[in-house]
Amino acid sequence: MLAASRSFTLKCCYSSSPFCSKKTQMDTRSKITHNTAARSSSRSPERRDCTDTSISLQDWKGWGTNSPVPAMVTEAIEYLKLLERDIDSQMNFGGLGGKLQGDFKVQEDKKHRARYEALVDLEKKLQFFSARQIACRLLGSRGYLCQKCWLPLEDCMCSKVIPYLLWHGIRFWLYMHPKDFLRQNNTGKLLWQVFGVDSATLCLFGIAEHEEIMWNAFKQAGKSKVWCLYPNKNTLTVSVQDTFRREELMGLDSPSSMTNGDKSLNFVLIDGTWNNSAAMFRRLKERAKLVWGEEDLPCISLTTGASAMHKLRPQPSWDRTCTAAAAICLLSELHLLPNFRLCCLDKQADAIEDALVVLLEALTARRLRMGRSISRKERHKSDIC
Repeated sequence: MLAASRSFTLKCCYSSSPFCSKKTQMDTRSKITHNTAARSSSRSPERRDCTDTSISLQDWKGWGTNSPVPAMVTEAIEYLKLLERDIDSQMNFGGLGGKLQGDFKVQEDKKHRARYEALVDLEKKLQFFSARQIACRLLGSRGYLCQKCWLPLEDCMCSKVIPYLLWHGIRFWLYMHPKDFLRQNNTGKLLWQVFGVDSATLCLFGIAEHEEIMWNAFKQAGKSKVWCLYPNKNTLTVSVQDTFRREELMGLDSPSSMTNGDKSLNFVLIDGTWNNSAAMFRRLKERAKLVWGEEDLPCISLTTGASAMHKLRPQPSWDRTCTAAAAICLLSELHLLPNFRLCCLDKQADAIEDALVVLLEALTARRLRMGRSISRKERHKSDIC
């Protein structure tokens, strides 16, 4: 499956794609009309994407990725355009998350569910699911969300986020579930907003091109330079201090010697709901077994505390926190180790903390303006004293 690095102008689908249709020719003219209705300040507005539904490479990269446009996302958008013509119903997006609405949603929901159920291969099912989710979010967010901060344009916070260089010996991988892609209160996006896409790289779950980029980097670095931040009771985790005390990492005595990308320490941050993260972690372990011959993917435990975002997004238990807060904890704990004292990781942790506060303020202001509550019901269990 070829990666598309151009505008979405394909005239046909690949026969092996779950998005394939018997019809191979696409109309060059869309029947979409732009919705210019005034937005209400008390609810999420109904919105409509532009007449041009193509997504260029520049547009794709604007959302926070440095990869080519995924081929199946290309096909998913072409599928939606073809369906719009076939059922003579316009795509409409609105509500929280910019989801499909109206008659088109009803028709498309039936068709995509039937296609999904018809797929036998589990890998194709996942790729179909992920590509469709991302395609709908891209189309529904265009002209509504800021590409950099993923907030509505009227609430854009980009001018308040201060970029900061991440120490060259560390690389973050944001392994993100498609349902968290372009989510306004997602905190993982802050890492590449602050550190840049080369230091904090987005990898979308179920997107082949993204996962290949990540695993190629892991192969080059070697298993001893890859860790996952995942607090799972069923997984053996080791503290930051114990992890970097091991003899095989004694080369970190002189951080200044780590100048090449292949020597970087790779940290995987699973960015999704706690229900979805279990499947994401299983996929990582399965791939680790294929690459290294064993499922044992080193996991690091953190001394987490309450994040500022807990006011808007309570966690299911006290030992769990948001993605950005996990990155902050990791950098802060590494800074306490002698080998990392000269890397200024505490300053880099502060930069993410500042960005997290900016996001919280932006989301709070939006909720107040829309007449919504700025606090959420606590969800953590009561068995913690």
